[in-house]
Amino acid sequence: MKEKEEKMHLPKVSIDDFFTSQEERDAQKLEKVQKISITEISNFPNHPFKVRDDEKMFETVESIKEHGVLVPAIVRPKEDGTYEMVSGHRRKRACELAQIEELPCIVRNLTDDEATVIMVDSNLQREQILPSERAFAYKMKLDAMKRQGQRNDLTCDRVGHKLDGKKSVEILADEVNDSVTQIKRYIRLTELIPELLQFVDNHYLRDKENMTMALAPAIEISYLSKNEQDMLLEAMETSLATPSTPQAKRLREESEKGTLTEEKIQDILDEEKPNQKEQVKFTYDKVKNYFPKGYTVQQMQNVIEKLLQKYQLQWQNKQYER
Repeated sequence: MKEKEEKMHLPKVSIDDFFTSQEERDAQKLEKVQKISITEISNFPNHPFKVRDDEKMFETVESIKEHGVLVPAIVRPKEDGTYEMVSGHRRKRACELAQIEELPCIVRNLTDDEATVIMVDSNLQREQILPSERAFAYKMKLDAMKRQGQRNDLTCDRVGHKLDGKKSVEILADEVNDSVTQIKRYIRLTELIPELLQFVDNHYLRDKENMTMALAPAIEISYLSKNEQDMLLEAMETSLATPSTPQAKRLREESEKGTLTEEKIQDILDEEKPNQKEQVKFTYDKVKNYFPKGYTVQQMQNVIEKLLQKYQLQWQNKQYER
């Protein structure tokens, strides 16, 4: 009986163990780099980081042409036999531009939450991160961390953290070197409609050609309903003005009271801001018929400015002739 019990606890041995060394078996367990066709790699769902064909991208393309891809991407296998990108979206795009068909990858079996954490962490190392990118990245990682914390069977070792009694947002703050308050402020931006969120990115980029909005008023506006934000967007485009922080707070207050209407939004936007210079305003309805259909407010403004410059030059020439 004792001999039977001992046999039951003997480790299982496969036939391969008789023909391979321990070193070879250990090597098989290690992650290996393999080349995968980029056509077989789909992007991460709702990837928050934009892949732009900018100057840095073309620098990466030239580097890949000369030296190849030095750092392998991380992908995870899909049920249909293809792969999903976890880390390496810019490298994949650079290979496409360089007309390189295969990308060196590490294939790793990951849960959705593990993949989300790795995707966010690898992209937060970028030099330039837009407010919209940071907002959705923080939200995605925080949601994944909260789900992991709710699972009793998950130690979080694979994604590099343990809860240890801390709240998920506090752990995230430590990992990304940002304050809990600032993380919550960024996550509020995910409640903005895309057009208003773009204005926040424009402000970060110091875009002088398009409408911009600072972070503080944008956070206040994020508490408005989607319908109220649509009304505000229309009013902003009509007035060619964005709300200051005090104005945004008033908009939020009116929204919370249930008294925010199109007229109220327009009245608040039309209020003169501190240190604001006197302005000449054209309403959209009054000037839209003078422009081709489909022209944006910014395009109309550019045309008006050029016409005024031309008028000024003609006036100066007439004055000179006198």
